[in-house]
Amino acid sequence: MSLTVTIELPVALERALRASGSDLGVAAKEALAVSLFRQGKLSHAKLGCALNLDRFETDALLKRHQVTTGGLTLADLELDRAALEEVLGPVRR
Repeated sequence: MSLTVTIELPVALERALRASGSDLGVAAKEALAVSLFRQGKLSHAKLGCALNLDRFETDALLKRHQVTTGGLTLADLELDRAALEEVLGPVRR
């Protein structure tokens, strides 16, 4: 399931934003997702999943948006461990 949102902007502002080369849809989706992350409503892993980013791309996105709080949670690390086991096989001890 997906959600479509329409944002009405003054024509002059829309033209200025489009002239800057910004993909307004991507920028709006990133801004909403980062805002939800800042509010604690999205984990690091869910933020990345929502934007189709890996952990490192998600870190870079947060850095671009100057988000310095909300590090990886235990759930985020567990998702990484499960992904590694899927690729590399179970850990041998």
